[in-house]
Amino acid sequence: MIELIDIGKVFRNKDIETKALTNINLSVSEGEFVSIMGPSGCGKTSLLNVIGLIDAPSSGQYILDGRLVSDLNERNRTEIRKNNFAFVFQSFNLIDDLTAWENIELPLIYQKVPQSERAKRVDQVLEKFSMKHRASYFPSELSGGQQQRIAVARAVVAKPRIILADEPTGNLDSTQGEEIIQQLIRLNEEGTTIVMVTHSMVHAQRSQRIIHLFDGHVVTESYSRANVII
Repeated sequence: MIELIDIGKVFRNKDIETKALTNINLSVSEGEFVSIMGPSGCGKTSLLNVIGLIDAPSSGQYILDGRLVSDLNERNRTEIRKNNFAFVFQSFNLIDDLTAWENIELPLIYQKVPQSERAKRVDQVLEKFSMKHRASYFPSELSGGQQQRIAVARAVVAKPRIILADEPTGNLDSTQGEEIIQQLIRLNEEGTTIVMVTHSMVHAQRSQRIIHLFDGHVVTESYSRANVII
């Protein structure tokens, strides 16, 4: 599904060149749940942005579903991103002056889904995430865990094939974090491919495979305890 071949990413300004990724070779199969770990500044978010077609790589090839996408222009990358990916962030990224219901509806508006279908799908996903009773609440009226559940609901309402989660439990306590991990596991069990950046080994071990980055390189890959058969 996802294949990265010798991917490099370099950020340049007038005086400085920073290598964020170097010779990344990585494959993710459809239906996998993969975690990416490593110290701050090692390239985790840069890798996630390349996978999600937010950034183009500086070198190498990115093949998605058998199609070379690394050399596409921004317009074509945006179209593929819209039809395949959804993002969940550490900081929730909810819009403060929209209710939970309206935040979830937003990606469907961008996709020009008819209003009656939008209402049906938003209600369904609120029910799925046990947040229907908070539909009319604004983000400031929700706890951190509730805000992240709405953010995940917003990500899945458009029925993406791939969810890219960047530290989705980073701003949550252990109980709230576990709730979000459980939601991601359930989505994965339903067939959604998930790539998650995390600092938490406990959460990474709930995925199927762990990729360790250091200074922009993949240094190890390991299967997590979730895949150990006893």
